[in-house]
Amino acid sequence: MIRGVFGGEPCQLMVKSIPASVYQAGNVVIGGLFPVHVKAPQPELEFRMEKLNDSCEIFNQRAYRWLQTMIFAVEEINNNPNLLPNVTLGYLAADTCLAESTTLLAAMAMVTGHEVNLANSECGSVPMVPVIVGDASTSASIVVADTLGVFDIPMVSYLASCMCLSDNSRYPSFFRTMPSDAAQAWAMAELLRLMGWTWVGLVSADDDFGRFGIQMLVDALRGTEVCVAYHEVIPKDYPKMTMQRIVKNIQKSTARAVVTFLIGQDAKALFEEVVHQNVTEKQWIANDAWVTYGTVSVPHNIPSLAGTIGFALRKADIPGLGAFLAHIKSRMSSPNFDPFMKELWEELFGCSPSADLRGALCSGSEVIGIGESLYTDVSQLRITYNVYKAVYAIAHAINDMLACEPGKGFFLKGQCPDVQRLQPLQIAHYLREVNFTTPLEEWINFDENGDPPASYDIINWHVTAERTIEFVTVGHFVSSQGSNGQFHIDMDRVVWGGGSRQEVPVSVCSSPCPLGTRTAVQKGRPVCCFDCLPCAEGKISNQTGSLECIQCPERFWSNSNHTVCIPQQVDFLSYTDTMGIVLSITSAVGATLTAATFATFFYYRHTPLVRANNSEVIFMLLLSLKLCFLCALAFIGQPVVWSCLLRHTLFGISFVLCISCLLSRTLVVLVAFRSTLPGENLIRYVGPVQQRLGISICTLVQVLICVLWLTFAPPQPAERDIMDNWGPKIVLECANGSVVGFSLVLGYIGLLAFVCLLLAFLARKLPDNFNEAKLITFSMLIFCNVWVAFVPAYISSPGKYTVAVEIFAILASSYGLLLCIFAPKCFIILLRPEKNTKKHIMTR
Repeated sequence: MIRGVFGGEPCQLMVKSIPASVYQAGNVVIGGLFPVHVKAPQPELEFRMEKLNDSCEIFNQRAYRWLQTMIFAVEEINNNPNLLPNVTLGYLAADTCLAESTTLLAAMAMVTGHEVNLANSECGSVPMVPVIVGDASTSASIVVADTLGVFDIPMVSYLASCMCLSDNSRYPSFFRTMPSDAAQAWAMAELLRLMGWTWVGLVSADDDFGRFGIQMLVDALRGTEVCVAYHEVIPKDYPKMTMQRIVKNIQKSTARAVVTFLIGQDAKALFEEVVHQNVTEKQWIANDAWVTYGTVSVPHNIPSLAGTIGFALRKADIPGLGAFLAHIKSRMSSPNFDPFMKELWEELFGCSPSADLRGALCSGSEVIGIGESLYTDVSQLRITYNVYKAVYAIAHAINDMLACEPGKGFFLKGQCPDVQRLQPLQIAHYLREVNFTTPLEEWINFDENGDPPASYDIINWHVTAERTIEFVTVGHFVSSQGSNGQFHIDMDRVVWGGGSRQEVPVSVCSSPCPLGTRTAVQKGRPVCCFDCLPCAEGKISNQTGSLECIQCPERFWSNSNHTVCIPQQVDFLSYTDTMGIVLSITSAVGATLTAATFATFFYYRHTPLVRANNSEVIFMLLLSLKLCFLCALAFIGQPVVWSCLLRHTLFGISFVLCISCLLSRTLVVLVAFRSTLPGENLIRYVGPVQQRLGISICTLVQVLICVLWLTFAPPQPAERDIMDNWGPKIVLECANGSVVGFSLVLGYIGLLAFVCLLLAFLARKLPDNFNEAKLITFSMLIFCNVWVAFVPAYISSPGKYTVAVEIFAILASSYGLLLCIFAPKCFIILLRPEKNTKKHIMTR
């Protein structure tokens, strides 16, 4: 049934292909497609007979409000003398039943007029509709746009948001006041990133809106750290087993954040099962199609949906619309011709306004109150405002046609359109050019794809004291053409899933790796699911959730927690180390004892014991021993050029001088007591001059070796990296420069020591009261044993212990020589002076 008015007289029209429609004549008739019902009749698939009197089911008060808003806008424009003067707009609004088939049939009937029959011939004919407002469904809009686009018939949709409809090559005549899902998907991705929700579930409708919307979201998330835990699709017939399975998957998933791309009816079916299974503590992210849908935000759903956050179209306050909706009955001269109003009355009052329907007849005193039903709820005018803008966009396009000057038009030879015989292609052209401000002071235009600027309110569901849902705006998202948009949210006002105002819910597959570790993706799972592995030695991670560990720069190493790079420990034997202090004191004590011995021998230089030992060689031996003790100090401290040059040269020359003195003394004793043949006077070959010459020659050989070593490959300060239980260390040491030079220095000392030991061993049993050869033998045995043990210890000791081993060998051999040779003599000189006589010394 269609109720129409032409020339002020009511007329009744029958439209065979349209389940129910509303018509009013005008100079230009605008078509409108609205899902006043949400369930279409099942088709006859056997084709044996024509199905008659099949009607759509489940009345949608919200969509009926959209239809009435179109009528309100048309009447408002017709009453505006500044817009479309001398032109009256009419309308033909049809019910689509939220099905592609009925939507296409209604659209085809509008643009052809073939299925419109007149019940009264005086009513005239219904003209073909040149432009359509609609449809609400993305899938139906695609079907209609594909069909009508062939004829260049423009559509201005108020709710279809699929990005696919922005394809100008495929849909050149499609426009919309509803922003593309691309902007909403980007805003959702930004919300997920901002909140740190990296593990999310996706739920979409089984239609083009859901499929393309989710695809847009996945594209927006590409390259971010957000991963999809699951993707559930809501079938259109809502089978119970399938819905139960979907909700169970949502409940058992560790993803707390759930993003939806659903229309209101799909959301209603989903949340009925969500509430039935008592799914709470999920953070629902709603798309604009249901975030303010009253059927979903009922008190029964509060435990599961409190704290829902989502994106809604910009809210508007259309003056006069509430009163217009409430006084619908006064505009109907006969309610029998408006099936929509009959069903509305039954929904609101439980009675029928006419006697031809079953049920109680209304008394006629029923009054529709503003805001008392979903139909008259004007507190959240969002999609309703899109309908309002769509009608005004068409009106301004027609108004621009009227302003066209002959010869300056956009068509052939500058022709202007004829409004009385308006062509759809002409309206499509002028729609692309519209640029106007609505009565609510919002600027409207379309880009090259027919899309408007995107503007969303961020809506949060708060629970009032009366246990109802309040839609609170906690932020905004605005996207201008050619940019991703600006995102703002007031975190202090947000109530999170489950009704908590505390911290932001955590929705991650794996918690961010702490400092000192890196993420390692689990095999076969999304990148958001990972293990935390400690950084390797020498690497750090100083940020939570690091993907890779950072290599420490040169001369730095990681601390024990692998969180910061610290300077590598510089390792050398210093005077502040305990070992350095002990060795320094030991060296100083040895030098002091040697000096004391020197002073004792000098004081008693005229006694027989000192004179019998050739005091000149004794003093030279003591001086060399003192140098041996003091050269150990050159090995302590940070290596520098002079200390490296001094260390081994002073050590080598001092020990050669010392051993040369001992060798000279041993040779004198051996020659003196082995000269037994008559007339044999070998002692003249080992006199003081010969002894000085021999000591000098032996020492000069070592000096020559050291000079050659220092000339061609001298020791230099060097650094060496070693690893111990606490990490790597930089060992500061003196590189030998030439292994041959170092070996010759040690080898020459060893050769002299071996010769001295051999000669002392031969003279060990010489018959004298004080046999010095025995003392020299013991001292050289200690010396040789120390340096034989020194070689493997020196090679195997790490870091500063290499130097410590060398110092220990120097001090041990020096103490061995000092104590074995001079302790017995000092004992006699100081404590047994009676034995310090020539008679006692000469006694065999």
